[in-house]
Amino acid sequence: MAFLSAVYHNFRNIQGAKLDVEAPEVFLVGENGQGKTNFIESIYLLCYGASFRTRRDARLINVGQEMAQVRGRYQDQGGIVRDIAVKLSKQGKKEIRVDGRLISDRMDLIENVPCILFSHQDLSFVSGPPEMGRRFFNQTLSLFDPLFVSLLRSYRKLLKSRNVLLKEKNRSLLSAYTRNLAEIGLRIQDRRQGVIEGFNTTFSPLFARISGLDGETYIRYRSSWHSGANVEEVVAFLGKKENRDLALETTTTGPHRDRFVLMHQGRDFFHVASTGQIRLCSLILRVAQANFFSSKTGKLPVLLLDDVLLELDSAKREKFIKELPSFEQAFFTFLPDEQFRKYSSADTLIYQVVGGEFQREKSR
Repeated sequence: MAFLSAVYHNFRNIQGAKLDVEAPEVFLVGENGQGKTNFIESIYLLCYGASFRTRRDARLINVGQEMAQVRGRYQDQGGIVRDIAVKLSKQGKKEIRVDGRLISDRMDLIENVPCILFSHQDLSFVSGPPEMGRRFFNQTLSLFDPLFVSLLRSYRKLLKSRNVLLKEKNRSLLSAYTRNLAEIGLRIQDRRQGVIEGFNTTFSPLFARISGLDGETYIRYRSSWHSGANVEEVVAFLGKKENRDLALETTTTGPHRDRFVLMHQGRDFFHVASTGQIRLCSLILRVAQANFFSSKTGKLPVLLLDDVLLELDSAKREKFIKELPSFEQAFFTFLPDEQFRKYSSADTLIYQVVGGEFQREKSR
């Protein structure tokens, strides 16, 4: 699967134009604030139906405009060319269409247009709050397991309802929601435990090769409920926590409180690693995610790499480039003074980006 072109109307600062991106690699070169990341965001929007920078779609619309639209043509692995269009309005309305057909569930996009994003925000997977680790592995599972998405949605709905009952001090209905929460939560826990075991098989040797650090590095899954527990055990456990939950008016244990901890030589890596090592680790997590996805599905993803080489020294940069996962297509952003040409090939498409305008370089 690869994108062939993208067309913009009032999206961020990108000037209304059709951009040809029919190439295995596309380099976007320009100073900060010119529109490179906006382009990366637009491709992500076409893949996921949402932005990775904001939850407010209105921010994607150019200043002074009432609506915006991004359209992309891509060719799937079967050779079929499809048209994706995402239309946004200031009033919060969003339409997603594939070949003119309205899409009501964004999972329909994810299943057909797999995409892996590398960005500075990935640091939070290692150094951020536990929520960010959960988000990373929820996404990893969602890329190949549609049932997990359904479980997660059901769990969040049950959790919201249970929390309402806790705030209302409604003990009479609480037990039914507690049991349902335990049943769905355990299924989520089982899937997370399974994905960690497989993910570490990919991640650990990859980390050793790129980082050069001695000792084993792996992800440890710390579930909020005991591993291997059954529904009755979890219901009993939640019963013991009920008074506390009522006092705090929220469910204090469950998959929404699980943690994924990066371990190195038996210690939490965040507490012993340098900023550079944490940055490198966040990139390796994304490489492992892409490799793991391909091993599960047999598909190659689209890669979006937003200024991710900038903070690596030359040795780490070379190792990272060498270990990039196989991809159907990759988009890179660079500053003008970076040695981006050394990473290009005869098939690489290069755009110079200035003030939201994209000027294609002539082939060498």
